[in-house]
Amino acid sequence: MKPTFDQLYTRLPDLLAPSMAKDHPNLPVVKEEGCYYYGVDGKEYLDFTSGIAVANTGHRHPKVVEAIKEGVDQLMHGPSGVIMYDSILRVADRLQGILPGNLDCFFFANSGTEAIEGALKLAKYVTKRPYVVSFTGCFHGRSLGALGVSTSKSKYRRFLQPNGLTYQVPYADPKSCPEGEDPAVYCVDQLEKDVEMLFDHQVTPEEVACMIVEPVLGEGGYIIPPKEWLQKVRDICDQHGILLIFDEVQTGFGRTGEWFAAQTFGVTPDIMAIAKGIASGMPLSATVASKELMSQWPMGTHGTTFGGNPLACSAALATLDVIEEENLLENSRTLGAYAVDRLEKLREKHRVIGDIRGVGLMIGIEIVDPVTGQPDGAGMMRVLDLSLEKGVLFYLCGKHQEVIRMIPPLVVSREEIERGLAVFEEAVVAYEKSLAVRG
Repeated sequence: MKPTFDQLYTRLPDLLAPSMAKDHPNLPVVKEEGCYYYGVDGKEYLDFTSGIAVANTGHRHPKVVEAIKEGVDQLMHGPSGVIMYDSILRVADRLQGILPGNLDCFFFANSGTEAIEGALKLAKYVTKRPYVVSFTGCFHGRSLGALGVSTSKSKYRRFLQPNGLTYQVPYADPKSCPEGEDPAVYCVDQLEKDVEMLFDHQVTPEEVACMIVEPVLGEGGYIIPPKEWLQKVRDICDQHGILLIFDEVQTGFGRTGEWFAAQTFGVTPDIMAIAKGIASGMPLSATVASKELMSQWPMGTHGTTFGGNPLACSAALATLDVIEEENLLENSRTLGAYAVDRLEKLREKHRVIGDIRGVGLMIGIEIVDPVTGQPDGAGMMRVLDLSLEKGVLFYLCGKHQEVIRMIPPLVVSREEIERGLAVFEEAVVAYEKSLAVRG
């Protein structure tokens, strides 16, 4: 007799590595649909994680499901290059129409980390320069190349000795801006000082192949830089012949209210890494650059067996259709602004709520100690757990795991936003009462 799900779940520690299985909240589910997960316990959970910013069109959108079903009747596997097929060419053609600037040529892979690896390899190959500059707090993946530029948490790099051909400068920190000063001016000034220090004392700019940055800090805490800061990063790269890479793995496909954060902030990189929301849950990603750059990256310098899988590309085509037909960019902007406004009002009532940081439906909610105002990771986890008990799933991020990620599917309704925020406030109230009792 086959074991039941419950029986297998009790054997989880024996079956899966802790690094795969032990995340928050390890919720046992049997189905997903739209903005909801359905638990083994029979309970409905409103999902404000989108599978970590993947299900932008909602879970199992009917149009995406139908595209996969139709695709499997034709092809299940490439490999691209050995054979060529319609869906991968159509995805490339469609992406050309929505990406900024001259980003019009693609190397398809499976995951965000792979797209980052491709971007780094392309930049080094084209420039013939050895070094990469990244920004402290950014997360770019956990493979060794990507890990060399990921600094959101030191524990990700522990014992792994990522390569030494990278340097870091601080990410924009508007929160540290002195009172009365313009955060944009402050952040740009700090960047200029930090880069000058780097180039004076650690590496010459002529040796730097690229700078890589998340246009909105993701796993590191959902920090939104002033657009002037990103523009200055672009200017510095142009000044020294350094290629600029945007990691848009999390910010892409409508999350910030435009197709890509590059358009939200008005800054176009030389290379972009895209993934997550590209195919509504099917494994697909891409390293994107101009034909001019890509033409310098000849056959054999990079490769893939599964990248650009026909079914994933079919799902991507349907995903692009849904985002356009259902006006999800507008929904992201409108409901994102609405949610931030509601959260700011809650912040006035509850001292455990710190900064509210949002662009589109990419929203961070900081939880702080109500007495000291310092980041409170333990408190954040308690609010997450209390929210889950009441049927709403959020996720976490931040240096001290003090920030709640609110990243619902872009198909979310105003009523679902209201429900999620009502539950969030109930969780905050319950947590505050527990603090009063302990006090």
